[in-house]
Amino acid sequence: MTKVKVTQIKSRSGATQRQIANLISLGLHRMHETVEIELNPVNKGMIEKVLHLVEVEEVK
Repeated sequence: MTKVKVTQIKSRSGATQRQIANLISLGLHRMHETVEIELNPVNKGMIEKVLHLVEVEEVK
């Protein structure tokens, strides 16, 4: 599977409870925090729900 780096670039204040839960599930708890995760269908769906709050880069 492909790995991606996900970085939270915007604050989660003003986000819905579901979006906050997705950020926590991805392992993002504060701004400018970066996690490296496998890009499977579950994680891809969570990223798509919070795409306006995060930045995604593919790891080579």
